[in-house]
Amino acid sequence: MKTLETLLRQAESERDQTRAVLRHAEDHLNRLVAQAEALVAHRGEYEKRWSTQFRSGGTMDIVQHYSNFMARLNEALAQQSALSESARANCARLRADLVAAETRAASVRKLIERRLAEQRRVAARRDQKQNDEMAQQLHRRLLTDSTLN
Repeated sequence: MKTLETLLRQAESERDQTRAVLRHAEDHLNRLVAQAEALVAHRGEYEKRWSTQFRSGGTMDIVQHYSNFMARLNEALAQQSALSESARANCARLRADLVAAETRAASVRKLIERRLAEQRRVAARRDQKQNDEMAQQLHRRLLTDSTLN
């Protein structure tokens, strides 16, 4: 039973570690998503500001500057999106790992419960056997005593 208890502690420790790693990965994903949202908002503000600038006319240098900056901003968004997708995939893998770790811990816990139940059944049968033997001995004594009288 000590071995099973040790195994349970180990399985629960692994589950807790996996849960902590998942929590950290989810925090990282949330930060990446927030950064992507900030970039999208910044791009929207930039487009709005420059659309106003273009209405009032602009030189070729301004148009080139806008185009270059938008290209870099879109590249940053693409990179951010790739990082977010990678982080999402990592979170999904970690969630699957957590489910597996929880299943292992629950399986060991169930095995311990079964072993304890079996030990209780064996003890109950042993107690019943002892009680039956004592009852038979008492019955024989009573029979012996009644025949002597």
